[in-house]
Amino acid sequence: MEDQAEKLREIMRKRGETQEKPQKTWDKKKSRIITVTSGKGGVGKTNVSINMAIVYARLGKKVVVMDADLGLANVNIMLDLAPKHTLVNVMRREKTMKEILMESEYGISIVGGVSGISKVADLTDEERKHFIQELSTLSYADIIIVDTSAGVSKNVLDFIAAADDVIIVTTPEPTALTDAYALTKIIHSELMEHMELDLKLVVNRTKNAEEAKKIAERITGIATQFMNIKIEYLGFIYDDPIVSHAVMYQKPFTVIDPRSKAATCVQHIVERMERMTPRHTGGGFSMLIKRIFNRT
Repeated sequence: MEDQAEKLREIMRKRGETQEKPQKTWDKKKSRIITVTSGKGGVGKTNVSINMAIVYARLGKKVVVMDADLGLANVNIMLDLAPKHTLVNVMRREKTMKEILMESEYGISIVGGVSGISKVADLTDEERKHFIQELSTLSYADIIIVDTSAGVSKNVLDFIAAADDVIIVTTPEPTALTDAYALTKIIHSELMEHMELDLKLVVNRTKNAEEAKKIAERITGIATQFMNIKIEYLGFIYDDPIVSHAVMYQKPFTVIDPRSKAATCVQHIVERMERMTPRHTGGGFSMLIKRIFNRT
């Protein structure tokens, strides 16, 4: 009997050793991280982020919007939300991620103002461990949309590097186009020599499809010719009065008038995104966390 019991224990021990080890929290489910960015401010980047999130939610997706604008966090303003706590409170172990998440009436969750993220380097080892655990709890979401600040700060590049999809937003204005070129050039020189990224372009506030197509062809053509990188034209959004009306009333335009020209454009953009599988994964949360903690 003892021999049989010992053999049984040996079999069970070997089975346990061959079983796959549990994955880290952020690897259990692969959230699709979409970073929305721009070369300059005022091109409607936050509006694009919020309204895309709402359309995704209508498709049955669990969606989180992270406001990563370190200087002018305004996702909460556009949704008429007042965040009581931010990631700073999570870093200080005063709140959990669940406690700072704001649930909107539109079926999307918001991580408000991440202005404290630059303080990560000052955390103790225990605080870092806690922060990583809390940040990884966002991996329950199907879609995480990161609304960055405009420009090319290291924070912006970190969020771009961690993304599965990078959406560059521009408008027909010459300054916006120039800054879109500059942003693309820096992404190429700083990131794409070491990694591959899925870059996409949205032309906002355009008069018509023809104008948007010409702008997209200029930007994608220059990127291909001079940098040998591919930027995929994702779509355009009409210069629609409903957008400014929605901003004034602090409600998304896809909610105020789902059949408006601008809302229909966002619907088409999301539908196209859904048909695309990212060619290159940004590494999800594990990459995002790694880059945040390796920042200099």
